[in-house]
Amino acid sequence: QVQFTESGGGSAQPGGSLRLSCAGSGINFRIFVMAWYRQAAGKQRELVVSISSDGRTKYAESVKGRFTISRDNAKNTVYLQMNSLKAEDTAVYFCNRDPVVSEDDWGQGTQVTVSS
Repeated sequence: QVQFTESGGGSAQPGGSLRLSCAGSGINFRIFVMAWYRQAAGKQRELVVSISSDGRTKYAESVKGRFTISRDNAKNTVYLQMNSLKAEDTAVYFCNRDPVVSEDDWGQGTQVTVSS
């Protein structure tokens, strides 16, 4: 059974930082492109950033220069370092494969709230 468990969300002030983690199980983690997605209230889920098995990254323009994705294949974990947070970064953040293989793979996500 594929499972992704996100953690590390919380509240931050504009300009602040948070670090998210996502542990995967039930897959050969190291061979897949992994990604962080987010869904703000009333909006569709969007892809924020992805990282290939060999570390190549692709960032959405909205987070480029502020967010950094990394992965530790030995721990089946992907991370998201978020700096210079903005109110518009407020969303539930999820990790999953890119592209998503099954809608059943989505985890609970972790809430990030940026406000003063």
